[in-house]
Amino acid sequence: MKVPSLALLALIAATHSFAAAPRPAPAPPVIGATSFYVIDSKTGHELATLEPDKRVAPASLTKLMTAYVVFNALQAREIRLEDEVTISEKAWRTPGSRMFIEVGKQVSVQNLLLGMIVQSGNDASVALAEYVAGSESVFADIMNQYAQTLGLHSSHFVNATGLTDDEQYSTARDLSMLARAIIEEFPDYYRWYSIKEFTFNDIKQPNRNNLLWRDASVDGMKTGHTDAAGYCLIASAERDGMRIISVVLGTASSRARIDGSQALINYGFRFFETHLLYKAGEKITTTRIWKSANEYTSLGVLEDLYITVPRGTYDALESVLNIPAVIVAPVAQGQPLAELKVSLNGDDLVLEPLRALDDNPDGSFWQRTRDGVSLLFE
Repeated sequence: MKVPSLALLALIAATHSFAAAPRPAPAPPVIGATSFYVIDSKTGHELATLEPDKRVAPASLTKLMTAYVVFNALQAREIRLEDEVTISEKAWRTPGSRMFIEVGKQVSVQNLLLGMIVQSGNDASVALAEYVAGSESVFADIMNQYAQTLGLHSSHFVNATGLTDDEQYSTARDLSMLARAIIEEFPDYYRWYSIKEFTFNDIKQPNRNNLLWRDASVDGMKTGHTDAAGYCLIASAERDGMRIISVVLGTASSRARIDGSQALINYGFRFFETHLLYKAGEKITTTRIWKSANEYTSLGVLEDLYITVPRGTYDALESVLNIPAVIVAPVAQGQPLAELKVSLNGDDLVLEPLRALDDNPDGSFWQRTRDGVSLLFE
């Protein structure tokens, strides 16, 4: 008999159903915004949306990308938080919101970051850009490089502040991806976005994100406003282990951006839930490895796997494992061998490769010969 082909075997791992189908989530609230986009931070799952790919002026939301570049420079140890930055005349003269640094004075990188994050200081943003890259224009090139790396394909930056320029634009979807990257990659620095006020040069200024006072679950992230952009807000909130990111762009007032963001955050938490499906390294199933020193290997995921579903539908999920009929050694730890598909009412929500959790080297001559014969009759 011939060795069987690598046809996929569909193995039903788990199927659950309700006696009565849960109600679908209602439409999101109507708010006066040019666009908005709401996601679960862990999964990236879309919870609410209005023209998420509409290009708009990002205003001071640009400073999230400025911060992302600086955070990467800190992580790479190209700069340090305690480094003293000499303030240029250009930084000092930058119009708009400011932390009131003075030309020729030295200010630490950490204070400049706090001035940019809490007080939305344009002067601090330019000072950081010049320190990291030598000039703001070169810094903007780095911003665009990181934008491409993050997949922000509808964004382009020409300055570190968000001051209006026809060639500077972004979208609600891109900005949600940027916010998510900061939260995931730089949790220690992200905590600064929850600071309610910062004093520098004997001037105390409050954080412009008024949601920090209104909603205890909100711990970030950034406001923005120009005539071209309107009033904007990226907000992030965590309740019972679920984190939501809301991007609201182009509202008519600071009150409208706060009320609209609050409504969208409440909507997300009320009508959706996020669950941990499998932990990193947890055995999900096992499969036979032919001609291997190990007869079987465990399959799992290398990072925690979460899923976001409409509230009340988790028990209706259906999962399927697709495993090749024959897998032959050698198989390296981490090598993808199968696929996990999780669906809800026929819609695929998760397609995730399952990987070998152990090394599976070639077996002995006797094991290889024995399994070779067995495969002839399999």
